[in-house]
Amino acid sequence: MSATPQKNRATRRVLAAAAGLATVGALVAAMPAGAHDRGDGHGHGHGNGHKPRTVDVQLLSFNDLHGNLEPPAGSAGNVSEKQPDGTVKAIPAGGVEYLATSLRTARQGNPYSVTAAGGDMVGASPLLSGLFHDEPTIEALNGLDLDVTAVGNHEFDEGAAELARLQNGGCHPVEGCYEKGKKFKGADFPYLAANVTKEKTGKPLLKPYTVWKKNGVKIGFIGVTLEGTPDIVTANGVKGLKFHDEVETINKYARELDRKGVKSIVALIHEGGAPASTSYNYDCDSPGAGDGISGPIVDIAKGITPKVDALVTGHTHQAYVCTVPDPSGKPRMVTSASSFGKLYTDTTLTYDRRTHDIVRTSVKSANHVVTRDQAKATDMTRLIDRWNRLAAPIAGKPQGWISADINGRGSTAPEKPLGNVIADAQLEGLAPADKGGAEVAFMNPGGIRADLVHKASGGEGDGVVTYGEAFTVQPFTNMMNVVDLTGAQLVSALQQQVSGPNEASPKILQVSRGLTYTLDLTKTGAARVVTDTIKLNGAAIDPARTYRVAMNEFLAGGGDGFPALGQGTNKLVGASDLDLFNAYLAAHSSATAPLAPPATDRITVIQ
Repeated sequence: MSATPQKNRATRRVLAAAAGLATVGALVAAMPAGAHDRGDGHGHGHGNGHKPRTVDVQLLSFNDLHGNLEPPAGSAGNVSEKQPDGTVKAIPAGGVEYLATSLRTARQGNPYSVTAAGGDMVGASPLLSGLFHDEPTIEALNGLDLDVTAVGNHEFDEGAAELARLQNGGCHPVEGCYEKGKKFKGADFPYLAANVTKEKTGKPLLKPYTVWKKNGVKIGFIGVTLEGTPDIVTANGVKGLKFHDEVETINKYARELDRKGVKSIVALIHEGGAPASTSYNYDCDSPGAGDGISGPIVDIAKGITPKVDALVTGHTHQAYVCTVPDPSGKPRMVTSASSFGKLYTDTTLTYDRRTHDIVRTSVKSANHVVTRDQAKATDMTRLIDRWNRLAAPIAGKPQGWISADINGRGSTAPEKPLGNVIADAQLEGLAPADKGGAEVAFMNPGGIRADLVHKASGGEGDGVVTYGEAFTVQPFTNMMNVVDLTGAQLVSALQQQVSGPNEASPKILQVSRGLTYTLDLTKTGAARVVTDTIKLNGAAIDPARTYRVAMNEFLAGGGDGFPALGQGTNKLVGASDLDLFNAYLAAHSSATAPLAPPATDRITVIQ
């Protein structure tokens, strides 16, 4: 099931390398000893002319790029590196100009190299990609020589038909072609969606797996997204689709690959975990108390058949290289490379030509920083410049002014300064009686995709917030809803931040001015929300009273594990979240009186 574009690209690479040589045989003869089949000490050849028994295959991987073609700004563009003295250093990283250079440098001297991704390549993207329905990102991934990726939940943001267009090409059905005389070609790598089927037919939406082949070496890749994708994507995005259990799906297709003689298998899983340290170079297998990794990927990894040799994961935007035991008790590599192209993982898979399987005891892996002090890949620079010229008339328009960084994505605190600004913008825009009469607004933390950074991103000047920067913060263009909820439902919603599906990994709603309460993290489950501290404008929440509550359509549909918010009635649909955000910036800032980061005093946290 190896995709034709892969074969074409592999052919292009060989032909380029062989320029001036009469035959491929001459190319092999001209290579340094062992370059075409590196045994690296594992070889069991039988005299001259025989291939070594094993060959090392380099697996390069990354995840959660989210259309970040340019280096992500502010703290969201840093990775944490633990220093020998125990301190932690922030290193600016990411940007496809540097990612391309990193991958190309890593491939040198590795004739058997395959590049795979763990999903969310697109979606929630900055304006440079999002404005063009992520065509620039697919084009960049083609240029990076990506061989295969799993789908992530964000690949479904615009629905199955749009995902199919990204795979197969063709101009946007509404907005058409963006460049005169150019038709979008689509991805020349397969998107894998093994656990996503069409409700009507029961058939897979996209290919469930692909097989990478080179000189008799075969490695199968199975791709899945998290089963809970419908809970974190708008209803329209997953309409007509069914999402299945990750473990059952991977095991099913691993058996199928095994029957076809493919014994070396890698699973690409858009679900992840949380390591005990946020430093990318943390030793995940260190035996100390509290060390290691937690989260959904642990149970998934423990349930996946030993036929699978390594797991490339994502979704949680964390950096880790861990081993988790498979069902037979043997350690197996589980990796994730942070997000936004800031890291890549380099894994060595030793392939046994006799058994056609990976020698699991030889698997080695490490994460590497995509530093910004290396040379830029000129083809990626040209790509970014080309799309920036198209975006410029919209992207550069000033929307407001800020006096300092206002952190959102880059903040690890439950209450984020930018979350407060966004919630206040939503309340202010929807408070008038004719706009919905909102009394309080909630914003989901995962919908805040960046920081507002004081330093200029282009020629606009420091402190200016451009349309492109505002779009990068709020890229979904969710329509706002105002609904009736009882006080009891409001309390339930706050409790659902830290209980049910959100207990293991809390999702703390960002709240508008006037709502205050205490969050006691020393307790467990719903008890973490101290109910008798919940007040609106100084008055205790009345369980029987009806309140008008503003939130985006995703939350109003019960998304992110908030069924209480999905119980709203008397719905009024307002402007988009981005329009309200920009209107607030315009109303509350000027060049002479920029908006300052707000105080974070709405949620009192007991640690």
